[in-house]
Amino acid sequence: MKLLFNLRCRDIEAQLAFYRALLDLPEAAYTRSPSFRSVHTPDFLFGFEAAARRASPDRPAAARRTAATRAGGYPIFLLDTPAEVDAVAARVEVLGGQLLRAPFATAYGQWQALLADPEHNRLRLACEDLPPGISAPSSA
Repeated sequence: MKLLFNLRCRDIEAQLAFYRALLDLPEAAYTRSPSFRSVHTPDFLFGFEAAARRASPDRPAAARRTAATRAGGYPIFLLDTPAEVDAVAARVEVLGGQLLRAPFATAYGQWQALLADPEHNRLRLACEDLPPGISAPSSA
């Protein structure tokens, strides 16, 4: 398992420059997009997400409604297989958490689930592969 963490930011370029300089970390150039930058090590990826990305069509409506007023970030736990994402998502409620969105394919080709812990902090489970027979939806 690898931990990914994103911060919502007003200026992703400034955040990237600050953390690269502060921690002497390389940019994870393979993650670069118009709304995202990140730094990384072999053990984690720390991302800077632009506010505009919050309106992405692969986000549930409830998450989009409050994103503009909510501060902070959320961890993403990167699991090895889509089946692991499914299994962890299936047991979250038994452990006192909440399944906010069942596993789904993202426009960028990941299999993800959106959860909340018992204190209502949001987190994601993700796998960099999709289950057999599932395709990434069109981002258009």
